[in-house]
Amino acid sequence: MNYRLLLLMGLLSTIAHAQPVTFSVSFPATQSKTALDGRVLLILAKTDKTEPRSQVSDAVETAQIFGVDVDGLKPGQATFVDAGAFGYPKRSLKDIAPGDYYVQAVLHKYETVKRKDGHTVKLPMDRGEGQNWRTAPGNLFSKPQKISIKPGAKQSITIALNQVNPPIAEPKDTKFIKHIRIQSKRLTEFWGRPMYLGAHVLLPAGFDEHPDAHYPLCLYHGHFPDDFSGFSETPPPANMDTTDYIDRFHLYGYKKIVAQEAYDFYKKWTSKDFPRMLIVEIQHANPYYDDSYAVNSENLGPYGDAIMYELLPEIEKQFRGIGQGWARFTYGGSTGGWEALAAQVFYPDEFNGCFAACPDPIAFDAYTVFNLYKDKNAYYAEGPFRRTPRPGQRNYLGQVKCTVEETNHRELALGTHSRSGDQFDIWEAVYSPVGSDGYPKRIWNKLTGDIDPTVAEYWREHYDLLHILRRDWKTLGPKVTGKIHIYCGDMDNYYLNNAVYLMEDFLKSVQNPSASSEVAYGDRAEHCWNGDPTQPNYISRLRYNTMYIDKILKRIETSAPKNADLKSWRY
Repeated sequence: MNYRLLLLMGLLSTIAHAQPVTFSVSFPATQSKTALDGRVLLILAKTDKTEPRSQVSDAVETAQIFGVDVDGLKPGQATFVDAGAFGYPKRSLKDIAPGDYYVQAVLHKYETVKRKDGHTVKLPMDRGEGQNWRTAPGNLFSKPQKISIKPGAKQSITIALNQVNPPIAEPKDTKFIKHIRIQSKRLTEFWGRPMYLGAHVLLPAGFDEHPDAHYPLCLYHGHFPDDFSGFSETPPPANMDTTDYIDRFHLYGYKKIVAQEAYDFYKKWTSKDFPRMLIVEIQHANPYYDDSYAVNSENLGPYGDAIMYELLPEIEKQFRGIGQGWARFTYGGSTGGWEALAAQVFYPDEFNGCFAACPDPIAFDAYTVFNLYKDKNAYYAEGPFRRTPRPGQRNYLGQVKCTVEETNHRELALGTHSRSGDQFDIWEAVYSPVGSDGYPKRIWNKLTGDIDPTVAEYWREHYDLLHILRRDWKTLGPKVTGKIHIYCGDMDNYYLNNAVYLMEDFLKSVQNPSASSEVAYGDRAEHCWNGDPTQPNYISRLRYNTMYIDKILKRIETSAPKNADLKSWRY
């Protein structure tokens, strides 16, 4: 083959890719008679085993997604997803190879919000689903359809958003599980519209039979709970299907294991010698994520104070909590692990102990795999002659699943202005100051990874838990000594153990007073290892509500004030 022929073939290939397919997306008046704001998401998948929208992930098998913001899109009016739309993992439609695909589109709806700080922003308000663009009630979507992208042909494919996600049913009270929802005065004032907090409360056995008993409270932090999970009054059927497979643990029949653990918890909870207390899971989904990180934030509002001074007192009032700091404890894993430690740090007198498992980065100089204060780029380690991508996720053997850049680009396709509803964006929304446009100020350029040191310094002073403990130990130390317990697998999938090492060094060395803390690691344990070396991770992660009880009781016995109620709840 001669050089001219090769050149001609290359030119033809370039021309072919210069004419990518264009998608025309609209919704009919039957779905909305008014114009809508939001993010149009277009997903291309190679398989129809599940809907394309459920195939977008950080895995190498992910579907392709493109995103376009729309403002005032009218019924019947088309928005176009073309080569200019930002995509993940391929950047542009012009990079999509010819072939057969299953395509689906979603309109993730935004609402206009006028906040107390004077900013007007457009955000996806939570609608009871826990901030999930796939299932958010009212989001429009199309039925999946098979298409064929042809080489070199200029195509226009029409997609109708003629389906809508239904409302989500409210959970029902049972004998042991109660649900509470309050309008928060603080959050309503901040957002300029009614804002609510909810909770699922697990009542102790004998609650009705002992009306004079008052109970300690355990706050179980975690992602948005649609109901109190892991508790069942009935065992799983003996013939329950066990063909389900969970790749994370390489197990078949995990659903039955989960169901059996839930029933075993019920039996422990109602047994004669089990301590009687309240366990609370809170619902604090917001326009940026499935929970608020339980702290006050310039972008999210005063969630920390609203939870601490509005929601918890109401729960303790309704369900006879003791209502004093010596009788409150908090625990959780991952996001919940960070929240548990943050609650103990920011409200040191209000809790008597925290148990933080696999916490999100608790020291930002080990912000997963890089130093937020010294490194210039979040996505790459850079030298004079090369740049090396930073890993984002791994398994227990260290095999990398994705990079930091890939995860952030998936988020950028899902939403601009920190509106992806996902992990790096919520850290940004919680920790950053408000930008001039009313949205969170970027900690780094979402496209390139270049870090903004001024924003990093703001993060350091307000939310770096290790820095805050170091800085304020003179006053904080006496209030948190003996209260901090941290657990993490040394092969955490998200490298969260790196920050725990730094925290451990500090807690071991600090004096006046000494921390009297506990830090433990699981050998080759992945994410969500929570302190039990006798059980595999897939079991211990289901036992948060029982595994810290002995330590909680010991702490109460050694620290409760004189004349504290140590008897009414010990029946």
